[in-house]
Amino acid sequence: MLRSMAGAFCALLLVLGIGVSSVQAATVEVKLGSDSGMLAFEPSNIKIKAGDKIKFVNNNLAPHNAVFEGHDELSHTDLAFAPGESWEETFSTAGNYDFYCEPHRGAGMVGTVVVE
Repeated sequence: MLRSMAGAFCALLLVLGIGVSSVQAATVEVKLGSDSGMLAFEPSNIKIKAGDKIKFVNNNLAPHNAVFEGHDELSHTDLAFAPGESWEETFSTAGNYDFYCEPHRGAGMVGTVVVE
């Protein structure tokens, strides 16, 4: 009986451990240039949780980048020219982060990330 109780206890720990480890950070994809050919981030307003990532993917009307005002550590100043070229940024701290595409800021290619 002691052996079966120990086995049940180990099984319970395994189930709890799997449940805890299955919680992972989310990754949200943001297109650089909309599918319809607009100079825009798609989506341009993103809400995520601390620890989540954003994957920026060059989509249309290159070149593009993403510069975060006051946050050089999140900015990707290199221009993406090739379709499908991408990079990821992880947001660890809650707050609002405004960003823009340097070549197309004047055309309204701006966005905001809200990290909860």
